[in-house]
Amino acid sequence: MSEPQDHDSTRKLPVVEKTGDAELGQSSSASAYEPVAGTAGGGHRFWSVRQVPAGVVALLLLVAAGLLLYDLVAVRAGRPAMHWRRALAHRLAQQPLDSPWVLAGASVIVLLGVWLLVLAVTPGLRQVLPMRPTHDDLRAGLHRDAAATVLRDRALEVSGVRSVRVRMGRRRAEVRAVSHFRDLDEVRADLDTALADAVRDLGLHRHPALSVHVRRADRKR
Repeated sequence: MSEPQDHDSTRKLPVVEKTGDAELGQSSSASAYEPVAGTAGGGHRFWSVRQVPAGVVALLLLVAAGLLLYDLVAVRAGRPAMHWRRALAHRLAQQPLDSPWVLAGASVIVLLGVWLLVLAVTPGLRQVLPMRPTHDDLRAGLHRDAAATVLRDRALEVSGVRSVRVRMGRRRAEVRAVSHFRDLDEVRADLDTALADAVRDLGLHRHPALSVHVRRADRKR
């Protein structure tokens, strides 16, 4: 069964799975841990530089709207409308409102507008995990792939582990290991300890939930 863990880093959930095997006696072992709250402040995601292209698109739309408004004011003042607007108005006058092309164009424009609004109000950079702040004017982040590599290297140091796959998310780290000797519960318990320390050493603002799965290596035929 699971060994006691450091409650400062994780909180254990009693989730253990075992499947009997005629020769090996056991084929899998798993455990899950809930994340613990991080330090206050500094836990917001980093804003992506996609604000720049979104700002460029907004600027282009502003210029287009200003040009159209200028043309409308010019028409009100008695001057002829621009050629492109007259051609566009003539073309649209020949198309019924329920035309598939009109509906498709309107749908594309609406979806594009919604997409730009979402980009403008969301931070992005989901691959960068915020780290605990060490100074008030300094923020640091760790890429998910780098965090997964650290957990993988730490798991490979455990005796009995032959290979490891780590999938690092924003709130959960899923570790799947293959063991070729030792009891699976013992290997998984050692992985729990090593990975709990590794997660704490990452220095993240919020420790991700840890899910550890260990299975026996496939027998050669």
